[in-house]
Amino acid sequence: MSLSREAIVEGLRGILGPEAVVTDERVLVENSVDNFRKLQNIFDVHVMPVPAAIVTPTNAREVAAVLTWANEHGVNVIPKTGGTATEGGLESAVPDSVIMDGSAMNEIVKIDPYNMQATVQCGVPLQVLEDRVREHGLTTGHSPQSKPVAHLGGLVATRSIGQFSTLYGGIEDMVVGLEAVFPNGEICRIKNVPRRAAGPDIRHIVIGNEGALCFITEVTVKLFPYLPENNRFLGWTLMDMKTGFEVLREVMVGGYKPSVARVYDPGDAGLHFSHFAAPDDCVLLFMAEGAEGIAKATADGIQAIVDRHPECTQVPSEYIETWFNDLCWGPDKILAEDERIRQTRNVNRTTEISADWSSINDIYQAARQRIIDEIPDITMMGGHSSHSYINGTNMYFNYFFNVVDVGPEEETEKYYLPIISIIVEETLKRGGSIVHHHGMGKARAPWVRDEYGSSYYMLETLKTSFDPNGIMNKGTIFPI
Repeated sequence: MSLSREAIVEGLRGILGPEAVVTDERVLVENSVDNFRKLQNIFDVHVMPVPAAIVTPTNAREVAAVLTWANEHGVNVIPKTGGTATEGGLESAVPDSVIMDGSAMNEIVKIDPYNMQATVQCGVPLQVLEDRVREHGLTTGHSPQSKPVAHLGGLVATRSIGQFSTLYGGIEDMVVGLEAVFPNGEICRIKNVPRRAAGPDIRHIVIGNEGALCFITEVTVKLFPYLPENNRFLGWTLMDMKTGFEVLREVMVGGYKPSVARVYDPGDAGLHFSHFAAPDDCVLLFMAEGAEGIAKATADGIQAIVDRHPECTQVPSEYIETWFNDLCWGPDKILAEDERIRQTRNVNRTTEISADWSSINDIYQAARQRIIDEIPDITMMGGHSSHSYINGTNMYFNYFFNVVDVGPEEETEKYYLPIISIIVEETLKRGGSIVHHHGMGKARAPWVRDEYGSSYYMLETLKTSFDPNGIMNKGTIFPI
């Protein structure tokens, strides 16, 4: 028999004390959704199940105590730190869930410049860590658009990627070791070593688990030299995405490691580069960084590759540097965007996938055209590639639509999910991955079996082994 809301709150207060258990109805309602259903908060129209409480533990032992109790009583727990999720991973899928907010666990445990790593609790904001390590002439190398507001625990849990990933890699390439707590209360620490061959790499059970397997309490990440004085910026306009993808491929196959490597289609380019790009132009851009000799060699090598494509027209480097200096999306921009939506009911959404070089342009063309043809009220349909590898790249679809003839609470069902469905269908039929870095959440969970194919057995076994009672973030990755 499930516990009543009152019993859940009473049990949590007995574990953590009343001050660590939030039951304010307004706060609970606002935390019933994340950015997947952001219009519910923007317009204050909420239809998702309301959590029973938000708890704020301060250490791994308290996390373990709450999870053990929830596991015994069948109470759904939603792990959370910074709250920047976009795919429904933080929304409450069932009534009377408990949100486990790790933001109070915000200690920078150690910055170790000699071994080039930093250890932090899960609630440390990435911007705070970045500012601290820069005092040592170092950087995390991780810079997602959400950098000013994202926390380390959530970044690891969602397998985040930053805007400099082509050089530094995704968060999975940066994590050295970590600590996590499982539903039965087991506290597990993976030690900090540069590499080991002692069986499977168990870090990856935790990295990207989206709170569906465990709660991350501590993370150790690599650090890198910070040398902004050596940054080199390069940019070109061109007429089609296919050429842009080909240039990206040649740069990656050539062994170059720019920190930023992107190509924008005309729709997306118009949002950022209209001061120099014509309405039909694509924009190709790169940034090289690191030690002076490396940055110069990288920029020179890229220049030589693009020079073999006469259809690319170079633009002044300061245009790209100006764009680069305004990349992150802090609280001020978030509030301004919310107000724009409130006034216009014109909504901006994104969906990102990945594929090999042979397939990426076909996925982009097919999905883009279908969305234009099939989805009503589209006002802009575009996208860009921003994370490349030797064997392929990503596609970040960026689109705007007017919310017409439905309430704000119905926007997701009328527009967002049908658009995701088109992108997923076109990606799966060509062998790509339906999510590159935002996580499955609840938005893309219905396609998890299609994404994994025969390897779904392995994923499902992790869930049934580590969370046999199904109390971790119901509906995320694994659909209800």
